Amino acid sequence: MVPAWLWLLCFSIPQAVLEAQLAELSVEVPENYGGNFPLYLMKLLLPRQGAEGQIVLSGDSGKGAEGPFAMDPDSGFLLVTRALDREEQAEYQLQVTLETEDGRVLWGPQPVLVHVRDENDQVPHFSQAIYRAQLSQGTRPGIPFLFLEASDQDEPGTANSDLRFHILSQAPAQPFPDMFQLEPQLGALALSPKGSTSLDHTLEGHYQLLVQVKDMGNQASGHQATATVEVSIVESIWVPLKPIHLAENLRVLYPYHIAQVHWSGSNVHYHLESHPPGPFDVDAEGNLYVTRELDREAQAEYLLQVRAQNSRGEDYAASLELHVLVMDENDNPPVCPARGPAVSVPELSPPGTEVTRLSAEDADAPSSPNSHIVYQLLSPEPEDGVERRAFQVETTSGSVTLGGRPLRAGQDILLLVLAMDLAGAEGGLSSTCEVEVTVTDINDHAPEFTTSQIGPISLPEDVEPRTLVATLTATDADLEPTFRLMDFAIERGNTEGTFGLDWEPDSGHVQLRLCKNLSYEAAPSHEVVVVVRSVAELLGPGPGPGATATVTVLVERVIPPPKLDQESYEASVPISAPAGSLLLTVQPSDPMSRPLRFSLVNDSEGWLCIEKFSGEVRTTQSLQGAQPGDIYTVFVEAQDADEPRLSTSAPLAIHFLKGPPAPALTPAPVPSRYLCTPRQDHGVIVSGPSEDPDLASGHSPYSFALGPNPTVQRDWRLQTLNGSHAYLTLALHWVEPREYIVPVVVSHNAQMWQLRVQVIVCRCNVEGQCLRKVGRMKGMPTKLSAVGILVGTLVAIGIFLILIFTHWTLSRKKDLDPPADSVPLKATV
Repeated sequence: MVPAWLWLLCFSIPQAVLEAQLAELSVEVPENYGGNFPLYLMKLLLPRQGAEGQIVLSGDSGKGAEGPFAMDPDSGFLLVTRALDREEQAEYQLQVTLETEDGRVLWGPQPVLVHVRDENDQVPHFSQAIYRAQLSQGTRPGIPFLFLEASDQDEPGTANSDLRFHILSQAPAQPFPDMFQLEPQLGALALSPKGSTSLDHTLEGHYQLLVQVKDMGNQASGHQATATVEVSIVESIWVPLKPIHLAENLRVLYPYHIAQVHWSGSNVHYHLESHPPGPFDVDAEGNLYVTRELDREAQAEYLLQVRAQNSRGEDYAASLELHVLVMDENDNPPVCPARGPAVSVPELSPPGTEVTRLSAEDADAPSSPNSHIVYQLLSPEPEDGVERRAFQVETTSGSVTLGGRPLRAGQDILLLVLAMDLAGAEGGLSSTCEVEVTVTDINDHAPEFTTSQIGPISLPEDVEPRTLVATLTATDADLEPTFRLMDFAIERGNTEGTFGLDWEPDSGHVQLRLCKNLSYEAAPSHEVVVVVRSVAELLGPGPGPGATATVTVLVERVIPPPKLDQESYEASVPISAPAGSLLLTVQPSDPMSRPLRFSLVNDSEGWLCIEKFSGEVRTTQSLQGAQPGDIYTVFVEAQDADEPRLSTSAPLAIHFLKGPPAPALTPAPVPSRYLCTPRQDHGVIVSGPSEDPDLASGHSPYSFALGPNPTVQRDWRLQTLNGSHAYLTLALHWVEPREYIVPVVVSHNAQMWQLRVQVIVCRCNVEGQCLRKVGRMKGMPTKLSAVGILVGTLVAIGIFLILIFTHWTLSRKKDLDPPADSVPLKATV
């Protein structure tokens, strides 16, 4: 069984094909067909089911065709029933459809285009039976002066409508039978070369030409027609014109007529050209006009060319030239040159020196009164007498020169000069010229100091070199920066080179600085004389008294301020310490220095006091209110007993500890330890208090640390050996050989002690021991040297005996009370 959708598809496909738009068919029918009718044109391919409907023929509008066409319903041929005229209708648009009786379209519409093929059944016609034209003598050969027109109603673009023109006859035939030529396709009538040559000499004034037009192009067959051309020969009046003079800025109604040209022939068109382009025009009668005002300064002369042309723009003859000259009037004032940079004039220039030369320009006609310019100075207003004038102007040349009145450097003067045309006569025009004049400076002033005496200035003798002593200021009345450059020098009072000068080249300030150390004993005062000179060559008078300045310097004797043995101090004290407890002793760094007086500053709680002369710091009362771990900071101030103004100070930090105060265990005195520099692999043993019962009973060991002084921590290193001893060594490779007091802080069970370890640093020999320097004597020994050797030997023996006695005394003491740094070390070993 066939599916329903397949039946539906088979039914819809033919229907869609029938309803599709059919391509247009084309058929051609000859015009004026003389055969039998009806004439079968073409057979249409109708569908097989055409028997079910009827064929309908219609035009573009869809209505039934009443024209000469029909359809044969049996054969499907398209018929034409009568002859067709292409000139009546050239094409027919037909439509063929197959319809049912109720108007339903079964097939189509099929468009059919019927084209009527043209036949040469039309005769050409001239637009005029008689043509009349005027021909001027002097017309160029080949330039058409008349255009013949003809038409043919046959199909355009075919041979049936291809028209050609010919001259059949010329009357009269003198002086030549071919005086004229006719362009076959365009119908352009012109003189032949022979006709142009003989036209100026002939006496004939009228010619009649018989012309023909024929279709079918150059073929012999075709239709033709004739016409008459009457040509009148006239005398040429195309002659040159004289130059025309027109005033500029002419006040008339424009366009303004200035001349007229005329071509005596017919069919003429005039064309005007201006060189350079200008406001000129020409009308159809050859009248020349100027359309607006002229400006001689914009253009003084014009060349006009007028052409006589035919309708195709071809010149009948050579163009006519007309010169137009624009006459000048005084309508332009003098124009001053643009204000440029200022003109420089050196001061003290002599009278008569030319400053500048003005050159105003006038756009009016050169060498005429309208452009004759004279000059007059307006500002500064000229005064009577040349000696009282700063400037003067020459009337005709415009030269500006200096007068007798001198000018000052730095002046900026604006000159106003009046430039007048017509040589300054009444009615002329004028302009004001501006010239800026700057009076430049010359080096005619010597520099001078503002102050000739400075000081006395007091300087301490220990002031550092390069210290600024005084600043001297010099001025120069010149304005030019290069003339104000100064050079300074010390003229007197500097034989030892103690002082020096510093200054910038473009500055008027010079600094007197110290170059060497001062000495009160060598020179308690100095008197330094400084001189200033101009760097550039001086043109005026030489330097005066103001070119020198004296600086007096007084040297102050310097007493060094006191110096303490430490930069800062630290001490620890239990909060239960009784009043009067000794915390530490402040001492000068040099025991041999002058005596000091000590005091405390910033003791806000009043807990401390310091002995005025010994420097012992004690507690003045119970430390009520202090908390363990707190730090209480005061300042120790030391004044020179002889010079109270000389003083120094150091911070003292008190660390509060908890618990009862530990018994003060003072290590046994230890002789000075020696270390040599550069640093060797040697050190000093530091031990804690050996009588501490806690340590003896096995409690926690001692801890060792360097004092808080940054210098001590930089120069020394402390390493713990065991619970009771530490090892002190140099931290730097090199230190200054001398005696050092190294503070070491020992702590144990919240108790602290401060040990002062005395170390003597000396120079190392090759064996790494202290080097003893012995002077070397040169040459043979003398009596004085022998005595010196003897005395030195005795002193050495004495020192040796003292050392033996000291060693023996210390040994006995050690036997009675062993040192704290020996017993634990032996135990450790």
